[in-house]
Amino acid sequence: MSARRAVITGLGVVAPGGIGAGAFWSLLSEGRTATRPISLFDASGFRSRIAAECDFDAGAEGLTADEARTMDRAEQFAAVCAAQALADSGLDVGAVRPHRFGVSVGSAVGATTALEEAYTGVSRQGRDWVVDSAPGTPGLRSHLVPSGFAAQVARRSGAQGPVTTVSTGCTSGLDAVGHAAALIEEGTADVMLAGATDAPITPITVACFDSIKATTPENDDPGHASRPFDRDRKGFVLGEGAAMFVLEEYHSAVRRGAHVYGEVSGFATRCNAYHMTGLRPDGRELAEAARVALGRARADATGIGYVNAHGSGTRQNDRHETAALKLALGAHAYDVPVSSIKSMIGHSLGAIGSLEIAACLLALEHQVVPPTANLRTADPECDLDYVPVHAREARLERVLTVGSGFGGFQSAMVLSKPGSAAA
Repeated sequence: MSARRAVITGLGVVAPGGIGAGAFWSLLSEGRTATRPISLFDASGFRSRIAAECDFDAGAEGLTADEARTMDRAEQFAAVCAAQALADSGLDVGAVRPHRFGVSVGSAVGATTALEEAYTGVSRQGRDWVVDSAPGTPGLRSHLVPSGFAAQVARRSGAQGPVTTVSTGCTSGLDAVGHAAALIEEGTADVMLAGATDAPITPITVACFDSIKATTPENDDPGHASRPFDRDRKGFVLGEGAAMFVLEEYHSAVRRGAHVYGEVSGFATRCNAYHMTGLRPDGRELAEAARVALGRARADATGIGYVNAHGSGTRQNDRHETAALKLALGAHAYDVPVSSIKSMIGHSLGAIGSLEIAACLLALEHQVVPPTANLRTADPECDLDYVPVHAREARLERVLTVGSGFGGFQSAMVLSKPGSAAA
């Protein structure tokens, strides 16, 4: 019996700059940025007052007024993306045994938007210590429970198999998809809806990153504020969004004639056990995750045609990641194009790993490497080919996407084009 393989046959995207895969890819391939002054709340008192927001209308995306009222913003993103992914896959959900159909959803900060709104309501903007529960929003308890997003996606899709929430900081989006792929490979599930969502553009989240000065203070020029690997960068730009995928067992997908975007051919995750927000300068844990992912994909480093970098735009991360890629890829690190889409859509915390998977799948589809927007003056310590400003055509068979998260999480995934040696 041939080994089971996990492939992606459907994708859905809610991202800054546009809803859906088409709008998302148009923004990335054209090198446009979606960063702007924060409009979701009054940010006038904050150090960093810019973000990459989604222009999202719940009603226009098919949610009822009651759903829009009771579901957290990130939960809405996930529901819309899941529906997009299922429609894109062409999968007849009714033909899938419900107990072989699972869900894996990642999120770093959960229902932050709904919880903060509810707290300000019941406490009169934080003035009351003893709160009045009457103004509390409907569904408040479900917003408190981290598993709510995955349960919502499962309920809407009819999935009765393994349903999991993954919360590993900024690697959540990679880890949720990696977990889903593993369930298919081991035979626990035949179909998985997997991805990640976050809507962290709220006062509490902005204040948290302000306090450690991780986000940029360059508020006067939002479109050029996110500058990964640039000598003059001053921190990352917060973002929001979601991406969800349909993963299937390869042979089943081929039998039904599904369009295969790519195979999850290798995945690994490690932790540096070092510091809650700090990174070791040598990048060895991220390098180890990348090496293991390459090994599981049965791929040599020279077979990687593109690296989607974590590329947050902080000095610590960019230099750590540069070192990690050199360790993992050896001499090939200097030859392979690398880019960070956070330069265009910001850093949506747990969601970004899945949005980056979507970018990698579309890069494989179109044979184009998206650029690192705003990269004008390279940091001399970041001396790899970081594809500045403009997209680049390339022959892509396999791509590597990597992520780092607070808490020391380090993850890597190899995605292979259908028909490649690794797929």
